[in-house]
Amino acid sequence: MARFRKLELGKGLPGDSNPDGPSGNEQAGCLELAVEQRRCGNYENALRLYSRALEDDKSLVTGWLGQVQMLIMLDESVEAELWSRKALELFPGNGDLLAGRAQAFRRMGDKGQALLLSDGALKSAGQSAYRWMVRGELMIVIGQETHLHCFDKAVQIDQDWLVPLEIALIYRDLGAPSRALGRIRRTVELAPDRYYAWFVQGQVERDLGLEAAAIKSWRHCLELCHGHVDAERELAQLEAGGWSVGRVWRRLFGNR
Repeated sequence: MARFRKLELGKGLPGDSNPDGPSGNEQAGCLELAVEQRRCGNYENALRLYSRALEDDKSLVTGWLGQVQMLIMLDESVEAELWSRKALELFPGNGDLLAGRAQAFRRMGDKGQALLLSDGALKSAGQSAYRWMVRGELMIVIGQETHLHCFDKAVQIDQDWLVPLEIALIYRDLGAPSRALGRIRRTVELAPDRYYAWFVQGQVERDLGLEAAAIKSWRHCLELCHGHVDAERELAQLEAGGWSVGRVWRRLFGNR
């Protein structure tokens, strides 16, 4: 739990040269760079950038929310719940922060608390794709097909390609790659020039045993981002005839 207690920054990030913390322009730049790192799947870098933006201005709710979301992406749900709670002290009743705390509790295994917080998030003023994405995740866990409606609602609210990509990641995290496939293929249609979309598509295809398609996706990822370490590793394993996650998954559980 101590790993991100201080959310310390690495070198070479915006604002590192300023001992007094980032200026207003640097804060905006940090938030922009954080989102870009998120789009590239570099969640730890994004976390540090969100933290950097907050150093001199704790009123940036997007920075607090980004921290929580990136901690969840990094499987640091206990830390995510802690920081969402701290943020809600500053922004009581904020719907997105409530959703973030709900997602953290869900991933910690507390479905009851997660549902209560998700209810509160949806009742809060305004709306966002994220609140519906978290709701969809919860519906999957409790076995409700309404997750389809929730995710469709999220896409309707925000047409950014990052939304279907992160929905695909939710399905994949919950062991439902067949559900993820349509979402990630839609992502690639919307953002054919984004290498992370192709990388995740390759992962989903590999999970389903679609090795030839996965190889094609990872090769395209490498065309867009030469030297992408994870794509190179995944590709080498498949091309060398390594074990197939998809085959093992289908043998044990079938395609869900």
